[in-house]
Amino acid sequence: MQKFLSCLLGVAVATSVYAADVVKAKKEGTANLYANITAIEPLMEAFSQSTGIKALYTRVSTAKYVSTVLTEHMAGKLQADLLQGPLPVLQILKDKGVIDTNYVSPLAAGYPDWAVKEAGIVQFAIEYVAPIYNTQLVKEADVPKSYADLADPKWKDKIVMPDPSSHATTISWLVGLKEAKVFENDDAWMAFLKGLSANKPMFVKSFSPTPAPVESGEKLIAISMPKYIITKPKSPLGWANVGPILGSPRGISVAKNAPHPEAARLLMDYWLSRDTMKTLASKVGEYVLTPGIYPPIAGMDKAQVIPIRELSDDEIKTWGNTFKQIFYAK
Repeated sequence: MQKFLSCLLGVAVATSVYAADVVKAKKEGTANLYANITAIEPLMEAFSQSTGIKALYTRVSTAKYVSTVLTEHMAGKLQADLLQGPLPVLQILKDKGVIDTNYVSPLAAGYPDWAVKEAGIVQFAIEYVAPIYNTQLVKEADVPKSYADLADPKWKDKIVMPDPSSHATTISWLVGLKEAKVFENDDAWMAFLKGLSANKPMFVKSFSPTPAPVESGEKLIAISMPKYIITKPKSPLGWANVGPILGSPRGISVAKNAPHPEAARLLMDYWLSRDTMKTLASKVGEYVLTPGIYPPIAGMDKAQVIPIRELSDDEIKTWGNTFKQIFYAK
C-alpha cells in the first residue's frame, strides 16, 4: 500500500489528472463505503492499516440499494463517501444528483473505453453469472455443456436460482441471453425458458443463497456466480462452461457532498489499483476489467465474458411480469 501511495502521488505530479490529496484524506480520517459486493473486509482492513484512515463498509443489497441511498440523500444524512454497486443502480443515483461527476481517478487508466465512458462512474468488474454444480454429486459427463442443457428434464427439481420474476439482475441476465444471441433465435430462447420452468427450480431472493442448497446436496445445480468457488473453498463447487458468460457491470463512484471527500477519492484510487484488482480476483473471485487479471478458476481466463445492457425500470417490471407468467405457470 505504501508503494501504491507513492505511485499515486507520482501520477498526480506527472499528469494533469486530478488524484486524491493523501494529506487531506488522512486528516479526514474516515472513508465509508456502501457496497453490494461481498467478502471485501480484508481489502478494507488493508486500506485502513496502510493509510491510518478508518475504512467503514456497509453492505447494502441490490434490491434495497437505490431506496436506501436516496432516502438518506434526500434527508441530507447520506453517510456514504463511496458508492459501489451495479451500473444501473449507479446510473439511477447519478440521475438523482447523488454522484460526484467531477472526479477522474488516474487508476482507471487502461480500463476498456466502455468502462469509463460515463462521468463519475468507473466500471471495474462484471458480476458474471453461470451455472455452478456439486462436483461430488454430478458426474463430469452430466455437467451441462450448453444453456439448453439446463432445460433437460433430468434436472427437474434439482436447480436453484434467484426468482426471475423479481430479482433485477436475473431478469436482466435472462433478457441478455436473448439480446446477445446466445440462442439461435427467439423461439429457441423461449423454449429454453419454458424448459427451465418445467424443471421446477427452487427460487431464492438473490444470488447469495444459491450455493447453500448445492453444497448440501439438496439441489445439484445453481444459476449463480462462479466466484463462490473461491469464497467457499471447502465446498464441492464447480462451474459449467455453457457458453458466453453474461453479467451486469459493477461500478464505483464518489458520492456528491461526501462527508469525507478526499478519503473517498483515495479509497476509490486504491480500489481501482492493480494490486486491489488482483486481490478481488484471487480472494473474492471477481471478474475484473484490469487487463491480464482473472479469478483463479479453471478455464476462466479463456471464457468469453460479456457485459449486459442496462434495463430501464419499466423493462424490469415488464419482463418480470413476463417471466412470472412463464415460471409460475401451473
